[in-house]
Amino acid sequence: MAVTLSERAASHVANFMIKRGKGIGLRLGVRTSGCSGMAYKIEFADSAQADDVEFESHGVRVLIDPKSMPYLDGTELDYAREGLNEGFKFNNPNVKDACGCGESFNV
Repeated sequence: MAVTLSERAASHVANFMIKRGKGIGLRLGVRTSGCSGMAYKIEFADSAQADDVEFESHGVRVLIDPKSMPYLDGTELDYAREGLNEGFKFNNPNVKDACGCGESFNV
């Protein structure tokens, strides 16, 4: 079981955490939402929870709640620029279908 960051994503997170001035890493998760059933959650973590599953990728701590782990196992978080848009992109091998707007998925 693992969740990783690409070098680009790790660099972006590390730089943002320096500007932010606090935090221990990145918290990833999923929530019920959207037309396909699940949506990603991403936020900076200021502390770890006792039951968090923790990984380190390119020097950045990644924290995941245990309920989200089955949906995120094997995922790589990338940071991509596509035309005028830029942002995080989840490369999740568990996704079976995604909605047309790209905001939700199911496994």
